[in-house]
Amino acid sequence: MNKIFLITIALSLTAVGCANKTIPITTAPPAIRDLKNTTYLIDNEKVTLINGQAKITTDKNSVENFQYFGNEALGDFNNDGSQDTAFLLTKTTEGTGVFYYLAAALKTAGSVQGTNGILIGDRIAPQTTEFSNGEIIVNYADRKPGEPMTASPSIGVSRYFKVSGNTLEEVPNPNSK
Repeated sequence: MNKIFLITIALSLTAVGCANKTIPITTAPPAIRDLKNTTYLIDNEKVTLINGQAKITTDKNSVENFQYFGNEALGDFNNDGSQDTAFLLTKTTEGTGVFYYLAAALKTAGSVQGTNGILIGDRIAPQTTEFSNGEIIVNYADRKPGEPMTASPSIGVSRYFKVSGNTLEEVPNPNSK
């Protein structure tokens, strides 16, 4: 009986000791580089997304938050035989703006390379992003010229882009003359 009692006490003390031990947890960037875990050039600034998010403190001590938004379009943007992905991401600052950017993740051997991001608009209403005839098309609703930013976006807009080398660039709308 004494043996069982002593074993029970020893086990209890071991359990209490383990429960009080602090085990440090570290968060490292994912080893797999994908579109939510790579670097893009936004407003001439390198932005590295980790799990689709990034937070940058600027020279003026303001904070810029970047976040994967979605609206993905798939296709071979740079004609290398690999499927690439275009998507929208947002940038918010301490103000009221929500700035939407188009960026692309170009698939390379076992990884992805981020392109530059191009500003689509502030507080727009994204609709779709698609790939057709070698172009990335972003469709969204915006405000009428002269309307305040508090007005709801109501005008349909389509903008066209292509990847040249590793650079995303806007191209003229083929439907406008």
